[in-house]
Amino acid sequence: MIDESVWLAERFEEKRAHLRAVAYRMLGSAAEADDVVQEAWIRLNRSDATEIDNLGGWLTTVVARICLSQLQSRRYRSEEPLEEAPPGLSPVDPEREVLLADSVGAALLVVLETLTPPERLAFVLHDLFAVPFEEIAPIVDRSPAAARQLASRARRRVQGRTAVVEPDQVVQREVVDAFLAAARGGDFEALLALLDPEVVARTDQAGVSREIRGAVAVASGAVSVSAAAGTLAYPALVDGKVGFLVAPGGRLLRAIRFTIDGRKIREIEVINDLERLQTLELTVL
Repeated sequence: MIDESVWLAERFEEKRAHLRAVAYRMLGSAAEADDVVQEAWIRLNRSDATEIDNLGGWLTTVVARICLSQLQSRRYRSEEPLEEAPPGLSPVDPEREVLLADSVGAALLVVLETLTPPERLAFVLHDLFAVPFEEIAPIVDRSPAAARQLASRARRRVQGRTAVVEPDQVVQREVVDAFLAAARGGDFEALLALLDPEVVARTDQAGVSREIRGAVAVASGAVSVSAAAGTLAYPALVDGKVGFLVAPGGRLLRAIRFTIDGRKIREIEVINDLERLQTLELTVL
């Protein structure tokens, strides 16, 4: 007779891929998704499995609740450096995150970041994994009808993010790409050639705004901006302006938009504030 713990472990392994897919689309982070799945396994072991009628449904609910809690907590904790992981989480592997984001759809993951946690959960569970609203409702502490409305709002926002690139934006994209290439390569002269002499760079962090003026000063600080983006940058329209998003695994951490006159950059705005990021109109190009 097979040992009950072995039987439970085998059943869990059968569900692992599904649970990880749910967690990844909810959180946009492979490391966090792995940790959520592990936490679900711990909670399963602490429960009486004989009283669980639908193991798959039970585990999906547990994973969804953990993810919802993590999404909500992101609004109350400061941004962690990209090269470091929060305590208790696995280190971030940028290459792995990019590959996973590409497999899911980087644009979808970035747009999901602009949804509220309940909207994201309702959309992901129902539209991507066909979970009935009757099962979603108690997770978000709403009625089935209200859960349906959450998913509907999310669906409209997701489907409404279609890129319409104007001809002048094509030129602006070329300028932004050249700026990033020069910054990453440390080509100071190339940066100066792209910047208006009176260029202004603004950044916000924890409610504090900082401003740098002049081509020389902005060019000097450009390398650190591009280093933060690295391979995790996605070209995008940010409130209709050409720029890029820093989004490891689709998890939006920073938006940078440019104001360009002709082929000269007049203004650079770096948006770090998580609440403000939620209000931006973003279209991944």
